[in-house]
Amino acid sequence: MYKVIEIIEPDFGCEGLPDGEEPMCEVILEADSGKRITVTVPDKELYEKSITEGCYINYTNGIICRM
Repeated sequence: MYKVIEIIEPDFGCEGLPDGEEPMCEVILEADSGKRITVTVPDKELYEKSITEGCYINYTNGIICRM
């Protein structure tokens, strides 16, 4: 189990998102042990799964799921 510490959304400035690319976010997770990891997750997936800063999730083999 991990706690979502921070979600960093990319800033594409005036140019916007390059054609054909999916917006990705960096998500900083903290394990119960205090160890932190950063993973990259599609922004759409975070919204679909209602994953926000402060919530607890499972992260296994690249799959993120809300608790």
